[in-house]
Amino acid sequence: MRYRFFIIICMLLCSCSFAPTYHRPMMTIASHYKEEGPWQKAQPNHASLDKGPWWKMYDDPILNRLEQELLLCNQDIKAAIARFDQARALLIVAKSYYIPRIDGVANATRQKVSTTVANALPSRYVTDLIAAVNLNYELDVWGKIRNSVAAAKSDALASSADLAMMNLSLQAELAIIYFSLRGADKSQIILNQTVDAYKKALYLTKKRHEGGAVTIMDVDEAINQLEVAKALAADMRLQRAQYEHAIAVLIGKPATSFNLKKKAGQGKIVAVSANIPSILLERRPDIAEAEYKVQSANSHIGVTRAAYFPDFNIATAIGYQSHAFNKLFEPKSLIWSLGPTVASALLNTGSKPEVTQTLIDGWRISGLNQQSWAIYNETVAIYRQTVLNAFREVEDSLIAIKELNQEYHSQTRARYAAEDALRHAFYRYKGGLITYLDVVVLQKIALQAELDETNTYTRYQIASIKLIKALGGGWSQDALNKCKNS
Repeated sequence: MRYRFFIIICMLLCSCSFAPTYHRPMMTIASHYKEEGPWQKAQPNHASLDKGPWWKMYDDPILNRLEQELLLCNQDIKAAIARFDQARALLIVAKSYYIPRIDGVANATRQKVSTTVANALPSRYVTDLIAAVNLNYELDVWGKIRNSVAAAKSDALASSADLAMMNLSLQAELAIIYFSLRGADKSQIILNQTVDAYKKALYLTKKRHEGGAVTIMDVDEAINQLEVAKALAADMRLQRAQYEHAIAVLIGKPATSFNLKKKAGQGKIVAVSANIPSILLERRPDIAEAEYKVQSANSHIGVTRAAYFPDFNIATAIGYQSHAFNKLFEPKSLIWSLGPTVASALLNTGSKPEVTQTLIDGWRISGLNQQSWAIYNETVAIYRQTVLNAFREVEDSLIAIKELNQEYHSQTRARYAAEDALRHAFYRYKGGLITYLDVVVLQKIALQAELDETNTYTRYQIASIKLIKALGGGWSQDALNKCKNS
């Protein structure tokens, strides 16, 4: 009966915890996004952001290959993986305190002692051989170990979410740079055609000047237009090269040995429907990371609070001691000790059974407790700011897609009108109603309209990628199950 009572008391003591009950920091969450109007379910023609490689929705084999190389070779991702491994290792360290510590002890000494002291030993030489095992175990009376493990687990989960956010950010950055490069490829073709058109215009203007139809100022203007077009074409080549270099770095390759063949097509735009705002809290890796850090700080409060109370340790030793090796493991050489060790959280008083409690520490524990609360408040503020930034990024992407969609359709209509005007000009030129210089002028207008449409399309693609990133990409908290269950 006494043993049962002792076991019940130990269980009750070990169930104590000074960590505050965790609650997700409160925030006001709207029922729908401002830029999308009242919430509507995703239409069948809208893509869904399920777990997995979201970039495959763009149906671009080259982009798919680059994204896979990014995941395998990017150095920032490797660094994030290493940080995650560190966090998991610290979780193993924290859990190790659940298990008693067992040390093997072996000692052999031989010493000469004085024979002229009181109660001198009969022999001047003393041999002492010891072979023993020590066991030390701390009872988690105040929940310090459990809260330390909970904090380490939250840190590991936060590191896992940080890795997911690193993946998502770099995947989106690669897709943005890739489509910018494809936009540059198409723009380069248009600019080269524009340069050719200005060369023809300059040639015709010079001929007309020689015939006295125009002044030298018209020739200068034609030269200016040609050189500006050449400068724009050169600048586009520069941008294209820099995009290529950036992609090389993202996939872990030297820029000097990486090349992407030019391709005029710009790929498609994926229409993604935003979930309701509350879902964003579960889908964004950075929000999950911020919340796990709040949980970790909450658990650390329990650790620092437990420092106000003494630690309870059980110290046990068993082994053999003798003056001769041939008698070391005889039954009569057996030694053992068993007893509790109660010490303050800030003092180490050894293995003697005693009770020690700090009376004056210069408010050290109080300062540590205040620090843990301050860290908790900091993580709460960071969490709320992360959520606010997430909603802003979604709203920015939604309004960008909405306006760029309208802008793109306007630019497309403008291009159609310019091409119609150019076609009609050719008919008039063939009929002898206008000169070829008039045709060249309309050709320049048509090329500029096509260039504007290309730039708007690229911005539209980039806005769709940013929306995918803002919504959390293909990441889900289910990806943390393995870490949670570890």
